[in-house]
Amino acid sequence: MITLDLAKISDNQGSCSGESSNVCASHAVCSIESDKSVTNCTVSPGGMRYFMPSIVAGSDVPFRNQAFDSLDKAYKFYKEYGRLGGFDVRKTTKKRDADGTIILKHFVCSKEGFNDGSHCEENRQRRTVSRRCGCKAKVVMKIMSQNRYYVFNFVELHNHPLASESGRQFLRASREMTVSLRNIVFDAAKINIGCSKTFSLVKEMTGGYSNVGATLRDFRNFDRDLKEFETSKSFYFAYELDGDGHLTMLFWADPTSRRNFEIYGDAVSFDATFDTNKYNMIFAPFTGVDKHDRCVTFAACLLSKEDVAHYNWAFKQFVKAMGRNLVIFITDQCPAMKLGNRLCKETDFMEKMKTYIWSSNLEIDEFESGWKAFHKQGDTLCEFWIRFESAMHRERNKTERLDHESNSSKPNMLSRWFIEDDATDLLTRSIFYKVQEEILASCLDMQIKKMSEEVDGVTQFEIKDVKVKDKLFKVSVSRSHALCSCKQFVMCGIVCRHAFCGLKQIGVTKFPRSLVLNRWMKVAECGTSLESNVVYSDYFKMEQVSLKLTNLWFDFRQILNKAGIEMDKLDYVHKIIKQIGSDFEKYDGDAVDFTKKDHMAAW
Repeated sequence: MITLDLAKISDNQGSCSGESSNVCASHAVCSIESDKSVTNCTVSPGGMRYFMPSIVAGSDVPFRNQAFDSLDKAYKFYKEYGRLGGFDVRKTTKKRDADGTIILKHFVCSKEGFNDGSHCEENRQRRTVSRRCGCKAKVVMKIMSQNRYYVFNFVELHNHPLASESGRQFLRASREMTVSLRNIVFDAAKINIGCSKTFSLVKEMTGGYSNVGATLRDFRNFDRDLKEFETSKSFYFAYELDGDGHLTMLFWADPTSRRNFEIYGDAVSFDATFDTNKYNMIFAPFTGVDKHDRCVTFAACLLSKEDVAHYNWAFKQFVKAMGRNLVIFITDQCPAMKLGNRLCKETDFMEKMKTYIWSSNLEIDEFESGWKAFHKQGDTLCEFWIRFESAMHRERNKTERLDHESNSSKPNMLSRWFIEDDATDLLTRSIFYKVQEEILASCLDMQIKKMSEEVDGVTQFEIKDVKVKDKLFKVSVSRSHALCSCKQFVMCGIVCRHAFCGLKQIGVTKFPRSLVLNRWMKVAECGTSLESNVVYSDYFKMEQVSLKLTNLWFDFRQILNKAGIEMDKLDYVHKIIKQIGSDFEKYDGDAVDFTKKDHMAAW
């Protein structure tokens, strides 16, 4: 048994020298059966063994004088031949003419040549291996008329065993982080799924490791590159470093956030939280309230310190990103904020603030659970950004659900006043319920104490609210507008019960459009600038592309499910796919590939 094993090892070593092109036709031919594949092997008179792929279809094998429209197409063809045959290829020697045009190009087996041995000591310490053994297999391309190329020379034999069927999945030619795989790794990272689990998931989706098209190391390398890649131009991105090159400030805002600011940016809240990552930086979001009375994020920053200089930098970046100054800016009692330390010395200041500032009804436990869902103390900057983006997408999905609910259903009317019915068509559901409460109160809790004659279309009222003691509210109403001394509409954009009482008294049945803020409407729109429209359009074009890729991947899996394990059906699917590839090459020519860098920039 030991003797037999040693003989097999000796046979598999092959030779590291000799020209494969000099192997004569009279050499003995044998077959090496290994792992469900068969490789033809020729033995020279001197005992040297040469290997040739034997299961590649004739149409996939290069031949002399075969013509190609470009070197790139020729290289892709030879690379695919190598993938099917069990070896990798690479580009090497080229020759140019006086004009710089490539007239001769060599594509060789990846085992061509020898290692120079200049790093022998390093290689011994790292236990690296040498994969080059002087293989002479190659294709030589030569230019012909009209910048086309033809196969000038084709050496088919290799001086080393070729990869088996199960081993071909590890060839470089068989491994590629395709657009679909990149999307899967990126989406998994957003929900804190690591590369190992993602790789296993893709294996189950595709039916086996050999069908993934990449290795776990490829997944990890892409994840590493993704974390190192800077944010794309679709995002407003800024940062500052200290003298030692350490990050001290980071700011970003994506196109959706910037668009939201144009609609809901009439009031902005800024509040710094506790440490967020392993660099002990402070997370500080710029937030507001959307048309569903929910928190919406306009931008966010990471700061190493809470001082005037850092906050000043963050505010300047926010104004620069949004293109205009803030109207109302709400901050906490941080001493570094302007007026903060002076106002907070007044003991009842916060109580007064709560009286006049209208904020979202976000419970503490709700915030804490949401914070824990996308943040870990050990996150890197890129990991934190990915988690943050995922949280934003989750919140935006909730907004889309609320949009759907507002548009697809109608709340029940509780009064007989037509203005209530009009409000249901204009306002989102959450805002309508607030308005409905004011309408009901105007009908049940108001007492008109004084009413003046109409002057220039305006009627003056003094109204008593039975739930408010010792106070009369002065209201001026017309058929198109209303003003009240309570200032509720000025403060939070919701028409007060006192104004509704006056409107009802003069017979208004349609909701005055001057009293409907754009930010509360179902169809809230923004007057976006041309530049931001382009950015926003490009960003959502990629969102649509991502959705289309997902649908294509799903449809392809359905087709494979229908094909099952019947070879004729699988051959038909393969034929159609190759035909599509040929059509793309025919109509697109030498189109530039959607590279990894381009893909990450699109995110």
